[in-house]
Amino acid sequence: MSHRLRWVAMMLLGAVLLGTVGLSLGAWYGGRGVTPPSGDQAQSLAAQLLPGAVPVHSGRVAHGYRWGVHLAADDLGSGRDSFWYHDGDDCGLSEQFRRSARTQGWQGLHRVPGYLCDGWRAERDGLTVALEYSASGTELTIAPAAPGKFLPSTVAGTLAGAAAGAALFGWVARRRRPAHLLVCTLVTAGLLPGVALTWMALGPGIVVEPVWPVWPALAPLLVPLWLVLLLVGVYAFPKRETETDSSSRVTVVVVSVACALAPVVLAAALLFMFVQAQPDRPTAVDPIVPWPAVDGRNVQPSPSPDR
Repeated sequence: MSHRLRWVAMMLLGAVLLGTVGLSLGAWYGGRGVTPPSGDQAQSLAAQLLPGAVPVHSGRVAHGYRWGVHLAADDLGSGRDSFWYHDGDDCGLSEQFRRSARTQGWQGLHRVPGYLCDGWRAERDGLTVALEYSASGTELTIAPAAPGKFLPSTVAGTLAGAAAGAALFGWVARRRRPAHLLVCTLVTAGLLPGVALTWMALGPGIVVEPVWPVWPALAPLLVPLWLVLLLVGVYAFPKRETETDSSSRVTVVVVSVACALAPVVLAAALLFMFVQAQPDRPTAVDPIVPWPAVDGRNVQPSPSPDR
């Protein structure tokens, strides 16, 4: 009974470790290719969703920044426009946003818990709009919605990683050799920092706040750690395996090569993701049209009839 419980626990551990890695890679791949809204489009949408409300401040982010990693312009969670309002304690903007979103055909309208009042989030035409209340004020955010491939890619990456981890750790648990358990221990130690931070970042806002930058951000820590674990594994694994069973030289060679290649492949994947995450150098920068000001106050332009 104890052996079976150990086997199940090892399979779950492998599924969680490599499943989290697969989730991060799937979310990164599935979230590429979005198109941020233009400045004029964002201002027009803000005027339609909150007619008559004048933002006290507005800002535009071309390249997002998560966990110390710059996202590209076509990465999910990167480009967005934000507008801040003074709403007081009556939550008037929340009800106004809800009515406007319903009458204008926004889909997936759902409530977002806030600081003083509950906000709302909705999607339409490849964009996500969210009105959120926080301690710093009321913010309307307009950003690209998750592309159609995001959910299938994330689910496929998670399932593939979980299946591979469960199979690998389950195979090791069945053999119950000290050398194989050493390999699982080294793999667990090498992946645990990234897995822990990824699960800390996971939540309802996974579509808006990508979690894959956790791994490139940890690259300065993980790569030296993997190199140290590689040296430990290469030194200790053949020695223990030979002492346990002198007839398993083929297994020693195969697992030793796997231990040597795993850190190299992971380091190369992190480097590739880090390079891909760097913002592209634009050849021409679109001018940002500021809000017109009268007597030191921002005045919201009325949307044109053709919008």
